[in-house]
Amino acid sequence: MTETTTEQPGISAAIIVSEGRVLMVKRRVKEGKLSWQFPAGQIEDGEAAEDAAVRETIEETGLVVTATRLLGERIHPNTGRAMSYTACEVVQGEARVADKEELAAVAWVSHSEITDYVPYPLYEKVQEYLDDVLPH
Repeated sequence: MTETTTEQPGISAAIIVSEGRVLMVKRRVKEGKLSWQFPAGQIEDGEAAEDAAVRETIEETGLVVTATRLLGERIHPNTGRAMSYTACEVVQGEARVADKEELAAVAWVSHSEITDYVPYPLYEKVQEYLDDVLPH
């Protein structure tokens, strides 16, 4: 017996840290309460979460990154979507609004500024990673 799922595809987010800041993007259209978030998008059929994080970052911001490790997965409490979070390093480029239909802005955010952009607790595994790698 085979199971069929009608669930929406999972979302993969890239947690990109460079020069003591983490990259955040502002969506043109909010998803639930979300406005500012990490670069992210749907995982395509047959695609690994880490590969989706890299692809979405390039598509949305023009920044070329490489995945370093999967930080964790969860069901997002605000959207109900399956989420994967991947730590990434910058390979080349400058972050910008590359996908003008999806993004309104990009920002490199310091540890102390995260709550100004995301006024609710981050996923604990992402918060722990940022606590480890960002100066504060």
